[in-house]
Amino acid sequence: MTTPHDAGKTPERQPAAAPRTSRFTRRRTSAAIAVLIGGTVALAACGMGGKGHADAAAPTGATHPAAATGVPSALKKAQPQPQAQTAQAAQAQVQADAAAAQNASTARITITPASGSTNASVNGMKVAVTGGVLTSVTMTSAGGAAVAGTMSADHLTWTPKAALAGGTQYTVTASASDGQGRVTTANDTFATASVSHSFIGYFTPENGSKVGVGMPVSINFDKAITHKADVQRHISVTSSSGQQVVGHWFGSKRLDLRPQTYWKAGSHVSLTLHLRGVEGARGVYGVQDKTVGFDVGRSQVSTVDTSTHKMTVVRDGKVIKTIPISAGGPDHTTYNGQMVISEKDPTTRMNGSTVGLVKDGKSEYDIPDVPHAMRLTTSGTFIHGNYWAAPSAFGHDNTSHGCIGLEDLKGSKDPTTPAAWFYNNSMVGDVVVVKSAGRTVPADNGLNGWNLSWAQWLAGSAI
Repeated sequence: MTTPHDAGKTPERQPAAAPRTSRFTRRRTSAAIAVLIGGTVALAACGMGGKGHADAAAPTGATHPAAATGVPSALKKAQPQPQAQTAQAAQAQVQADAAAAQNASTARITITPASGSTNASVNGMKVAVTGGVLTSVTMTSAGGAAVAGTMSADHLTWTPKAALAGGTQYTVTASASDGQGRVTTANDTFATASVSHSFIGYFTPENGSKVGVGMPVSINFDKAITHKADVQRHISVTSSSGQQVVGHWFGSKRLDLRPQTYWKAGSHVSLTLHLRGVEGARGVYGVQDKTVGFDVGRSQVSTVDTSTHKMTVVRDGKVIKTIPISAGGPDHTTYNGQMVISEKDPTTRMNGSTVGLVKDGKSEYDIPDVPHAMRLTTSGTFIHGNYWAAPSAFGHDNTSHGCIGLEDLKGSKDPTTPAAWFYNNSMVGDVVVVKSAGRTVPADNGLNGWNLSWAQWLAGSAI
């Protein structure tokens, strides 16, 4: 997301992507746009769209029900697989998960404040580790300026050298290793509080970025907006394509803006915030007055059919690749619907406990080095590489906890694997359409407002 603060700071953020057949911990990424998606903490663990309890991690406050009310008729749901057909494959996946978890680093990194915070104190930021030592910490403010910090002599904590700036977004990436040299990584994106009588909108995509055709403009406010119409009238989004752009409110702190259909490939989009002096709530006024822009790249829409276990990648109207996949199993079906890649991570950790997938008091999986992860929902659905499943699973079985898995090798270093190819040929804002037996993804769970009809989208505008 971008931190559109007027004190000379350049934006950054969200997606900003951020993920991710399946296993995860809460985290944030460097080259992304995502942890503050929808004003909620973005979880890094496979969430599902059907049966199972991980859906408890999905964001609340949507203005429309999660049912498939606004999905185009072309998005036909896939037929569920016979359970007996997948039982053996599912058991094999459980064993593979357990084997991968045995190699997990015992180091546990904690970053304060929590990822997704929008009113963090300018003091008290800290990175700490247990079960290992910190090997590196990188912290940047919006626009990429490095924040100087101090590592403790025992390499157990890291803190900034000075107080942070108010009303600013920060991204943190930390790595640690345990006694056996096994590495783990944690990421965090948060924003510090603005002064009590002002509000700021943190936006994505980043100024000057290039994104896919499905990328909406998403603005998360650090304070609840009650004068929605006044605020929305002072925000405009225009495209060189001439497409009409309309805003839709998800609750009182998030405003997304998009055209009726995907952006035209090759177009330029401008976002103007004339919020200085605008009263967003009683006695609370905007401070921003700026214009930023981003470019839309080529058109790429990939369609995953969980019944055929294949993903078809279409670029500029032509099929360029068909990739075998493994999606959510019968008890953890993958969400159905149109989803936008909001975050990309070369490697991330996935821990089932972060989305409620716990058995006998232990996480059902904990994979410290999931490769080529791309986030599709805030609640933890990713399309990502999988090196621990049998190669025969891809194209034949659905065995994950809700994510979409692509065949890969450990370490994210081989560019010839299917997962590496898709990662290297995708960008934040690309669309992944999933045809599954799961329920349709809620429009506010990630950047997925395309699942609302145009009439529903217009109904969410305040003007």
